[in-house]
Amino acid sequence: MGAVNNTRLGDCQNVPFYYSCNQDLVEGFSDHHLALAAPVVAYWVICLLFHYLDTSTWKWLEKYRIHESAEVTSRNRVSRSQVIWAVIFQHVLQTILGLVVLGDDNDLAVNHSVKVDAIARVVRPVLARGILAEWTSPAVGPVSYFMYWWAIPFLQLVFGMFIIDTWQYTLHRWMHTNKWMYKHFHSWHHRLYVPYAFGALYNHPVEGFCLDSLGSVVAEILAGMTVRQATLLFVVATFKTCDDHCGYRFPWDPLQFMTSNNADYHDIHHQTVGIKHNFAQPFFIHWDVILGTRMTREEMERRKYKKEQHSD
Repeated sequence: MGAVNNTRLGDCQNVPFYYSCNQDLVEGFSDHHLALAAPVVAYWVICLLFHYLDTSTWKWLEKYRIHESAEVTSRNRVSRSQVIWAVIFQHVLQTILGLVVLGDDNDLAVNHSVKVDAIARVVRPVLARGILAEWTSPAVGPVSYFMYWWAIPFLQLVFGMFIIDTWQYTLHRWMHTNKWMYKHFHSWHHRLYVPYAFGALYNHPVEGFCLDSLGSVVAEILAGMTVRQATLLFVVATFKTCDDHCGYRFPWDPLQFMTSNNADYHDIHHQTVGIKHNFAQPFFIHWDVILGTRMTREEMERRKYKKEQHSD
């Protein structure tokens, strides 16, 4: 993955370890098609892993479950087979969208040295103004290299995550505040009172297309990503979304401790008391915090207790 994609010219001098100079990352399979297939494969891999945990009889897992195993079937209003068929349909729609919208930039002849030199022309006068101006000349090369191969791709990835978060928060909250939208579209997803990994992409087809598929494409375009960068973003987003619905609080799950937006956080949104809170998905919780829609587990329990007292 880099700020540019691979080329036919073999411009592979002094490239970082993560960069592949092959025409395609997977031989015989274009990067364009890989970008479409990778998130689908990622979904089934992580969901089957959690399904294996769900159906296991390991006692040590019980302390990590957010809900008891029996609740998944007793409180949810949709079967696993219905969930899976709906997800398959969404995967078909997102693949069609990707075939139409996503470009394939593998045929572009990119000269990495020229790109680094272009950055150097911007960096040089900036460094020359600093207190260490006498070291400007030897520093320009390493700084430009770092920016091109590491800083810019990293910022593109983070910006892509920010776009997805913003897109999903806005549409997700709108689907809760607009009664017609909730009734006809988003209520599908909330048939899962107790979330599990397969249900991460269980949505009405219209919602799945607009919220997940279209939002990812918009992020890829606005962040100026290459096909390979977009593939990474799509896979990470898929892993994170499924993990956020997995139903486990795992202390050693990297996807859960990387941000506060994890399975426990999103589980609150699926409960009756918290359904108008914790709209943020799938990466960070900044929009919930800024716009006052964040709810903690402790606050949810207090509200449930008050509600039960009133009912008595």
